[in-house]
Amino acid sequence: MRQIVLDTETTGIDLNDGHRIIEIGCVELIDRKLTGRHFHQYLNPEREVEAGAIEVHGITNEMLRDKPLFAAVADEFFEFVQGAELVIHNAPFDVGFLDMELARLNRGFPKLAQVCSIVDTLVMARKKHPGQRNTLDALCGRYYVDNSQRDLHGALLDAEILADVYLLMTGGQTDLALAAESGDSKNADGSSTLRRVSADRPPLKVIRASAEELAAHQEQLDIIDKSSGGNCLWRSGDS
Repeated sequence: MRQIVLDTETTGIDLNDGHRIIEIGCVELIDRKLTGRHFHQYLNPEREVEAGAIEVHGITNEMLRDKPLFAAVADEFFEFVQGAELVIHNAPFDVGFLDMELARLNRGFPKLAQVCSIVDTLVMARKKHPGQRNTLDALCGRYYVDNSQRDLHGALLDAEILADVYLLMTGGQTDLALAAESGDSKNADGSSTLRRVSADRPPLKVIRASAEELAAHQEQLDIIDKSSGGNCLWRSGDS
């Protein structure tokens, strides 16, 4: 199964006010394994970014002036996601903006829901954790996903983090290693890049039991072993 975990950043929150996409970030999963392939592009929205939006994602108007228009990357983006299951947090927002961008080109692009299935992780989280906060940051805390680099929102970083959260929320990863050691990403500029997703994050800390803790553990096993008549399962593999 091919899945694309996707996020966007925009000039503002309401597409009906003429707001546009300024960043698209996607990472690919195949059979619940990160492949290293991604699509990432900053875009010139042909309008100003609202000050409130800049406070959220830190992407300024100056940063976008030399970036391509959506029209220049639409075909590559559509090819990258077509036929996949899209995994998105608050999917109506991102899908609404993407459908708007594709439709305004008048090039016959269908709506994404016609060529992709869509999983909304916000809806999923609300069902699993009713009455709790289910923002991406809240889910990172709940599932112990490192989001220490997320000072500001960013489409590619958020897609990477959401991939971790989604895999844990739906039963965990079957393999933490990337499924592929080589392969081309779908960069909008045509360049080939293998991105090792999460490779720049700090490694998980391994905390080993102290001698005192190991001794206390053995004492507890002695108690269990005695009360069970020598049938302590945790000692079945002891030598």
